[in-house]
Amino acid sequence: MNKHSAFERMQKLRKMINYHRMLYHTFDAPEISDAAFDTLKNELEELEYKFPEFVTSDSPTQIVGGKPLEEFVKVKHRVPMLSFNDAFSEQEMREWVERVEKYLGADIKPFYCELKIDGLAIELVYERGMFVQGSTRGDGTIGEDITQNLKTIFDIPQKLEQLGPYAIPEHLTVRGEVYITKKELSRINRDQRSRGQKQYANARNLAAGSIRQLDPAIAASRNLKSFQYEIVQGIPASVRTHEQKHKALASWGFHINEHNRVKQTLADIFAFRGYWEKHRDKLAYDIDGIVVLANDNAIFERGGVAGKAPRAGIAYKFSPKEATTIVRDIVVQVGRTGNLTPVAVLHPVEVGGITITHATLHNFDQIERLGLKIGDTVIVSRAGDVIPQVIQVLPELRTGKEKSFRIPTLCPIDGAAIVHNGVMYKCSNPLCGARQRRALEHFVSRNAFAIDGLGPKILERFIENGMILNAADIFSLSCDDIAELERFGKKSAENLVSEIERKKIIALDKFLYALGILHVGEETAQLLAQQLVHDTNMRIGTNDTNKYKLTIKNIAAIACAWRLEDLQQIPDIGPKVSQSIYNWFHDKRNIALLEKLQRAGVKITNDKLQMANQKLSGKVFVLTGTLTSMTREQAKQKIRELGGDISESVSRNTDFVVAGEHPGSKYDNAKKLGVAILDEKRFIAFIGK
Repeated sequence: MNKHSAFERMQKLRKMINYHRMLYHTFDAPEISDAAFDTLKNELEELEYKFPEFVTSDSPTQIVGGKPLEEFVKVKHRVPMLSFNDAFSEQEMREWVERVEKYLGADIKPFYCELKIDGLAIELVYERGMFVQGSTRGDGTIGEDITQNLKTIFDIPQKLEQLGPYAIPEHLTVRGEVYITKKELSRINRDQRSRGQKQYANARNLAAGSIRQLDPAIAASRNLKSFQYEIVQGIPASVRTHEQKHKALASWGFHINEHNRVKQTLADIFAFRGYWEKHRDKLAYDIDGIVVLANDNAIFERGGVAGKAPRAGIAYKFSPKEATTIVRDIVVQVGRTGNLTPVAVLHPVEVGGITITHATLHNFDQIERLGLKIGDTVIVSRAGDVIPQVIQVLPELRTGKEKSFRIPTLCPIDGAAIVHNGVMYKCSNPLCGARQRRALEHFVSRNAFAIDGLGPKILERFIENGMILNAADIFSLSCDDIAELERFGKKSAENLVSEIERKKIIALDKFLYALGILHVGEETAQLLAQQLVHDTNMRIGTNDTNKYKLTIKNIAAIACAWRLEDLQQIPDIGPKVSQSIYNWFHDKRNIALLEKLQRAGVKITNDKLQMANQKLSGKVFVLTGTLTSMTREQAKQKIRELGGDISESVSRNTDFVVAGEHPGSKYDNAKKLGVAILDEKRFIAFIGK
């Protein structure tokens, strides 16, 4: 992204974030999910980090919360009530530690890790142990006085008691979170349904709305709860760490989260966060990540503030179930029955713990309902760990360069006309979808690319989910692409991707066979491979093929230059096969496929066509029966490596029949025609294995 594009994007992001922040903090009525909001904010933070010259003082990365409502008495915080910057990945956490340690010139370990409660931040003021005032965060400087509502919460002590070694300060200010349990949210929503009233989307909105009621009786009816986690005024002299702050709070009667822990290393933090992301459903309340900060109070204070956030603390969020990203393209996949389904190709984004690059659009009417254009910023959802889908377009972030999508009139697979039936569009060729699948199954089969673990059923799922549109897409699959599918674990996804990566290097004859050219079987593919090597030698004027490495690009160039008469001069290739080969290499879609395979990193090896020992050159072999020391395919390959040819039928042109156990009619034909017969032992001696 150049500076001009970044500047425009940052301006649009600021306007949008400020709008949604106002809805969230001031009115408790968000229009997008917290997760989607977080990714917008994270994108702005990253752009401001890359282009610091465009950072403005009124950027939402530099300010806190929203404006207090006019209905409440205003409260000025003695110490600004900041919020934390967010991190979503291990890499972002490493970068945070590096930045802070570079700034301080010191190690910031150990860390204190807290569960990040999904509620409403509050401040509590005590004078001589008595609760005198409570307020919201507001804009970080001015909050709302909600003292009477907070007095209805049992977890907030009205009078402090000294239960441990720490004396109660005369003036004490603490901070915490008001939340509501999942069980209470369900109870209130049942009541709302019974009255025919609107239900609450989540516990955070309900907690925030409850604590900001003008009538304390409403807050009292909601069974609100609270944790405290910080002392900002009245810190005992002996309290030198954040962990000790929590112990002091507990000793005065405040509710402290029992799961908070000191952690020594980043690896410990990753494990802590990973555990709670997996087990958060067991908690009575919602959390959306963990808070990590330097445990040493002196180091934390030395870190100071950067923008709206303390430098030595960060919110390490869980992987969002929704996120914003950009639609790079819209492609069309063809189902087994020929139905066409549009699929959004996305700028990679992490949703639900995996990086996704595709999202289903269901049908073409869905594109119209969403108002989706190529280049749009969208919200992608993976709620319930299902296949990602685009659920909302954010037109406010358009630049004017977005492109409308046009429903194709011709099938992207075979070029046949598209027919419209209700909401569905379909290829008019009834065999199209099935033929595409057969071509892909052939491509990965044992005698072609031989990709283990990529059978027909798995290919079917990849195709249906828009992850594979043609054979080249197989080599672009990532672990996250595969892991997002039901019944696919991370390990099995990693194994399949490793297998695909291993099979990117392939023998030239097997590559030609894999292309699925009509009438081109293994033997013809071998002949074509030999011709390609020969033509390569002629092109550079040498017989040493080691001086010229065959690539897919070179193969395409040479094959496209073949004339029909050139092909017909290759031994055993007749007019029908020649025409099929010629047509394949002169089809624009096939050339595009070859180019895509080259970009995907597929490499051709012609080592087996360069064997110095060609002692079987000109000899024709036929194999029959079962071999015990090798498979029939291995025997054929050995014959080819030594320059021999394979035939499937015995004739007077056959030089040898290799007969294993239980030979068939080919053995009898060889006897009748007087063709030399080699048993397995003699064959092995003959080829010098």
